[in-house]
Amino acid sequence: MKVLLLGGTGAMGIHLVEILSSQSSNEVWVTSRSNHTSDKKNVTYIRGNAMDGSFVYPLIANNDFDAIVDFMTYSIDQLEERLPVMLSATKQYLFLSSARVFSSEELPIKETSPRLLEACRDQEYLDTEEYSLAKAREEDLFKNQSSKNYTIIRPYITYSENRLQLGVLEKESWLYRALHGRSIVFSRDIADKFTTLTYGYDVASAIAKLIGNEKAIGETVNVMQTKSIKWNDVLSIYVELIKDLTGKSPRVVMIDHAINLHYQDRKWQVLYDRCLDRMFDTDKLHSIIGDHPFEDVKIGLRKSLEGFLRQPEYRYIDWKAETIRDKYAGDVTPISEIPGKKLKIKYLYWRFFCKIDKLF
Repeated sequence: MKVLLLGGTGAMGIHLVEILSSQSSNEVWVTSRSNHTSDKKNVTYIRGNAMDGSFVYPLIANNDFDAIVDFMTYSIDQLEERLPVMLSATKQYLFLSSARVFSSEELPIKETSPRLLEACRDQEYLDTEEYSLAKAREEDLFKNQSSKNYTIIRPYITYSENRLQLGVLEKESWLYRALHGRSIVFSRDIADKFTTLTYGYDVASAIAKLIGNEKAIGETVNVMQTKSIKWNDVLSIYVELIKDLTGKSPRVVMIDHAINLHYQDRKWQVLYDRCLDRMFDTDKLHSIIGDHPFEDVKIGLRKSLEGFLRQPEYRYIDWKAETIRDKYAGDVTPISEIPGKKLKIKYLYWRFFCKIDKLF
């Protein structure tokens, strides 16, 4: 098969390239905005912005792809314009949606369970294009297409060596602190909720089995493991693993409500995802791809944390948010750790002269 991965260098994409290219009969093309190379003859990286039609349209017009896997995040208008082109350019278009589209009215959640778009009564929320609602509205665009050669994939929270989440917190907001001797600040409103965490490789492996699978054509499929776990237990696993792997014992400070509730653009993920129980039924997935193993969360998190510690790499550290966590925890970040003179001065002002409610 000749397969194109749009934006295929993320957590799932990297694994999918590895899995697909392990079969010499596959030809794997991957778009990325940065330079990538591969020592495999059946992997081709194309540098360019997959959001740009002037880059993507000639690429798919000049190549006969058996499948296109789309990892890009579109606005609804962007996808509406692009969708007919994608469907006409390939035998199977695999679109990455999200299991965040669901409400929690029905547990375990299956493909036909109520979505927030239909079940929610919060008009302020419904008036937004928040991620969960945007994905649901994008799913609906497929219903209006005459071509049905698509597969909509709904993963939930995936973790990997470069992405380790705790509630709404990315590793830059909790693991960075723990490894630098400061407290992990977590909230009780999320801690007692059930979640489902799936190792990125396992999701990629399931997606690989959907590619070229006739049973998957025209279907929407939940792709995750079925074992749920409370966020508080996830936190305990992280603390135990950090102690075991580094010898450090992170202090945990629990606050009543997630800090993100103070931000208009961040509160929805708390209210309409992380504060909902997330348990899933994947019978449909297994009816299409057969038996498929998923890594136990404790084993998978250990592998991922070990991999991260071998090559630690953080994205942007939000120092104002770090100040807020320091104030909740009574911690002080060493000034030498903060980059730039201006940011050092701001941190000192925020940390010692501002009330916490003035920082939101």
